[in-house]
Amino acid sequence: ATLSKTDAKKSTPKAPEAKTRLSDSPVQDRGLVVTEPKAKEIVLEHKSYCAKKVKERHFQGDVLGYITPWNGHGYDIAKTFGGKFTLISPVWLQVKRRGRATFQVTGLHDADQGWIKDVKKNKNLLLVPRILFDGWSYQDFESLFDSEDEIEELASAMVQVAQSEKFDGFVIEVWSQLGGQKRTELVHAIGHLAEAMHDAKLKFVLVIPPSVAPGTNQLGMFGRKEFEQLAPLVDSFSFMTYDYSSPERPGPNSPLPWVRACVQTLDPDSRWRSKILLGLNFYGMDYSALGASGEPVLGHRFIEILTEQKPKIVWEEQIAEHYFEYKKNKGGKHAVFYPTLKSIQLRLELAKELGTGISIWELGQGLDYFYDLL
Repeated sequence: ATLSKTDAKKSTPKAPEAKTRLSDSPVQDRGLVVTEPKAKEIVLEHKSYCAKKVKERHFQGDVLGYITPWNGHGYDIAKTFGGKFTLISPVWLQVKRRGRATFQVTGLHDADQGWIKDVKKNKNLLLVPRILFDGWSYQDFESLFDSEDEIEELASAMVQVAQSEKFDGFVIEVWSQLGGQKRTELVHAIGHLAEAMHDAKLKFVLVIPPSVAPGTNQLGMFGRKEFEQLAPLVDSFSFMTYDYSSPERPGPNSPLPWVRACVQTLDPDSRWRSKILLGLNFYGMDYSALGASGEPVLGHRFIEILTEQKPKIVWEEQIAEHYFEYKKNKGGKHAVFYPTLKSIQLRLELAKELGTGISIWELGQGLDYFYDLL
C-alpha cells in the first residue's frame, strides 16, 4: 500500500542515522561501554568499529565464532576481525547414517572455498565446521553405541572429509539430542571420535548444554562427571550459557550469576578451565506481554526498534544485562533483551576471571562495534 498523507506526516521526525565512517579508536576509548547507553547513541555508533585495531586482541583465551549460511554478514565479520578469533565454525555440515556402518557427511555445497582461503590468511585461526547428527533415530544411536565398527566407520568418514576439504577439525553437536539419556555410551563414542581426530592432527570441539538448567537450579543434562571424563580427550567445550529465558518465562538471555554457576558446577577445581568456551549470545529476544510469545532479535532488527521507538534502556545490575520496553500500535507491550557493549564486556571479564575461553553465537547477529571488545 502507498503511504496516505496522514502516514507521511507521522513519519516526519528524522530518524538518527548510523555513522558509516570507521573510527580511529575502539569503543573502550570512546566512552561507549556504559550502564546507561542512549538509544540514539547505539544507533549512531554501532557500525563504527576501530579500523586500526581489527587484529589486536584484548581477550587472551580461545575465541570461537559461529557463522550461519543464512546470515551472510558473519562471513564478512570473520574476514575483517579474523585476527581476534582462534576458531571459526561455519554451521555447514550434517552427518547421516545411511545403513549399517555407513555414514555420509552432507552440506559441503555450503563450503565457500574463496572465503576459506581468505579466512585462512590469519595464521592462528582454525576452521572447525559444525557437524549436526541429522535425522538420527534413537535406534540409530543405539546401533552406533553397540558397535565399535560403527564408531570407527563414523570417525573415518569425518576424518576423510576434514582432510579432503582442508578443515582443521570439527565442532560436534550431539549431546542434547538424547535429552540426557545414554550418557555413558555417548562419552565412550565421543572419546573414540576425538582420538581418531587427534591421530589425524585435527581438533575436536564438543557442544555442551548448560550444567545448571535455566530457571530451576536443577543440574542440567551434562554434568561434572561427564565433563571430567571428556576433558582430557577433547580440545574444547562450546558451552551454551544462553537461552536462559523463554516466551513462557520472559527475561534475560544469560544472567551473569547463572553463567558463573554453570562454569563452577562443571569444573569446581579449575582443572580444565581453558577448554571451556563460555557461550555469549550476539542475538536477543523480543517478548510480547500478550500470549506468552517471543522471537529472536538480530542486530539490524534491534537497531530498527531503537530508531522507531527511541526507548529508555534500563540496566539490570543483578543479571548484568540491558533491556527496554516498548508498545506496538495494537500489539500491546513488548520487552527486548539484547546484548550491549557493557553486558559483553562484563562477560569477557568473567571469562578472564574464571580462566575460560569464549564462543559466540553468532557472528552475523551482533553489531559491528561489539568486536572492538574482543
